[in-house]
Amino acid sequence: MKFFFRILSLVAVLAMSLTDVAPAWALTSRIKDIASLQAGRDNQLIGYGLIVGLQGTGDGFRASPFTEQSMRAMLQNLGISTQGSQSNAKNTAAVMVTATLPPFASPGSRIDVTVSSLGDATSLRGGTLVMTSLSGADGQIYAVAQGAAVVTGFQAQGQAATVTEGVTTAGRVPGGAIIERELPSRFKDSVNLVLQLRNPDFSTAIRIADIVNGYAKARFGGPVAEAKDSQEVIIEKPREADLTRLMADIENLVVETDTPAKVVINERTGTIVIGSDVRVSPVAVSYGTLTVQVTETPQIIQPEPFSRGETAVQPQTDIQAQKTGGRVAIIDGPDLRTLVAGLNNIGVKPDGIIAILQGIKSAGALQAELVLQ
Repeated sequence: MKFFFRILSLVAVLAMSLTDVAPAWALTSRIKDIASLQAGRDNQLIGYGLIVGLQGTGDGFRASPFTEQSMRAMLQNLGISTQGSQSNAKNTAAVMVTATLPPFASPGSRIDVTVSSLGDATSLRGGTLVMTSLSGADGQIYAVAQGAAVVTGFQAQGQAATVTEGVTTAGRVPGGAIIERELPSRFKDSVNLVLQLRNPDFSTAIRIADIVNGYAKARFGGPVAEAKDSQEVIIEKPREADLTRLMADIENLVVETDTPAKVVINERTGTIVIGSDVRVSPVAVSYGTLTVQVTETPQIIQPEPFSRGETAVQPQTDIQAQKTGGRVAIIDGPDLRTLVAGLNNIGVKPDGIIAILQGIKSAGALQAELVLQ
């Protein structure tokens, strides 16, 4: 009997420990995954260039005169005179070249670039981007791009039909840009570190500050972090600490994250994303649709022989109306699994679920933010 009660007490303690650990384990993330360093922001680059080597799918010089002007200017810079000559070959396309310069990028490293057609080119497949300078918002050149464009879409065309899959007027040049100038950075001279949360939340910001302060007390003897608002956490640099090593230690600390309950709906694609914290109060839902089908089957009426009549067309329209649904279901979503099961039991498609969620929100039973895209 004592052995039986001892097993029961052991099971109770184990259950209590699992309930305390499981939720924290399921919602924990490293600081580097939920926040970014303010001094380590990305920078956007842009440029204008030409893609050559296309198989007759480039810009037409009449519809895109800037392509011909750019080509003549490029040839003149190469020492080739183009005065008095005209070309109708559609093997050149004008493109906008964009790229993202990562933080702390050094000269000589490579980044990917994206090319997008500016004129009436039908495809950039098989083309090569000619040397193009990429500038930042300050007008300075930070990278130079060149290389073969990779286009995932394709197009096949005949005299009476055309098949197109994907986008053929945009592509990428993997590793096509070489960084020529580094961004001015004074990371080592900074007095403090500013962490910016990718998903602003007061609870998460406070937890980050608490975790960092716990680490700092054990390492440096005092707190160094303070949550400024729901997005920024300021960390002061201890005098004896190396800033790079301090950031490396802080970004690997594990924090329990928290986000507000949201339901994101995209009515164009029928996409529904429901957060794990979404709750629905008990509510009764009835959903029904009315489908009307109109079919036109005209009949040809021939005149009687030797009647000198005319052939006539007699219209005939068939209309069918069908009403589906109409069941009333009670939805009570204390957790995500119950909510999804309740919506699936109604037997409606995503467009119907979107309408139901909007109705539940209007009724005040959806305890979450409804985001429409």
